[in-house]
Amino acid sequence: MSSRRFGSDRWILDYLWCIFVPDNPNKSLESQPNNPLHGLRLDSILSHLVDTYGWPELGERIPIRCFTHNPSIKSSLTFLRKTPWARERVEGLYLKSLRDAKKGGKE
Repeated sequence: MSSRRFGSDRWILDYLWCIFVPDNPNKSLESQPNNPLHGLRLDSILSHLVDTYGWPELGERIPIRCFTHNPSIKSSLTFLRKTPWARERVEGLYLKSLRDAKKGGKE
């Protein structure tokens, strides 16, 4: 019985395949060559910031409760994934920390 149903709903699967599967799977890698955040996961960005600044300074630079009250990577990731404005600030601070590290290496 399930095989008959699958056959009648096959068009749905074909339609979804066309929408969600790109023609070129490497297209996303090629489309953002100048984006320094491309390919980085949010957890690695957050870990870098915690290693660079520590939770207290991170909470001062970006005053978000998940950084100031009982901070953890897990709770911060949950909040940042749900809150675009906070994620943008974290990504901005990450880029600033990379620029500062690059300046420090040149001097």
